[in-house]
Amino acid sequence: MSARLRSLALHAVLVVVGVIAVGPLYWLFTSSLKTNSDIYTFPLVWWPSTLHWENFAEAWHAAPFGRFYVNSIVVTVVGTVLKVANAVLTAYAFVFLRFPFKRVLFMVVLGAMMVPGHVTLLPNYLTVSQLGWINTYQGIIIPGAASAFGTFLLRQHMLTLPGEVFDAARMDGAGHLRVLRSVVLPLSRPMLVTVTIVTLVAEWNDYIWPRIVTNTDTMRTLPVGLLMLKAQEGYVNWGAVMAATTFVVLPVLVVFFLAQRYVVAGLTQGAVKG
Repeated sequence: MSARLRSLALHAVLVVVGVIAVGPLYWLFTSSLKTNSDIYTFPLVWWPSTLHWENFAEAWHAAPFGRFYVNSIVVTVVGTVLKVANAVLTAYAFVFLRFPFKRVLFMVVLGAMMVPGHVTLLPNYLTVSQLGWINTYQGIIIPGAASAFGTFLLRQHMLTLPGEVFDAARMDGAGHLRVLRSVVLPLSRPMLVTVTIVTLVAEWNDYIWPRIVTNTDTMRTLPVGLLMLKAQEGYVNWGAVMAATTFVVLPVLVVFFLAQRYVVAGLTQGAVKG
């Protein structure tokens, strides 16, 4: 096969993958501007003849989406900050501090990555209930304030940092906090952004735990609120349901597209040094 044919085949594969990835999003956004008749029409209506922007207003007023947005922002921002800070400090300790059973404890962290999150739902719920944290921000955030995946990524990255820089900092009398603040964090910016974006998206999209630990509209987050709207609207107005889904999806898409080059750079740095 000639180089030209290989290039054409590669581009064809990329186009197919792109359509598979972008197609559902395109259908979501266009359906949010359609009537039910357009959505159920066959052959498919790929672009509505009339844009029904009122679907967004109807979805917004059908459920307290303003409150859902506030709850999601608080939970996402605070949860992301706690997880990333925890991952940074833990990874730094695993790489630069000496303490007993360090390797064993790191194996425990790796083991935590392999445990399905649903296994911890019942014990976490019982603990939160005993503390009186049902329908509270701390009840949603604190049980997930650690990130084994973030710790693993940052630890692997920190192992690749040049040791001479740290030796020079220590000779200047820098303590661990100063080394972390002045040396490690600036050198780890791409990986920090990667861990932050991955954590932020996971926090924003989390459904199961907020659904379990909240039972009032005043504390529910956007994914839970979306299910409420679906239950209210049912099959009556899918355009409004799609508009509400757009409310949920659009913020994380914007954040990801703005930070995608940092994410790619972070994931390709220092992959497997042990």
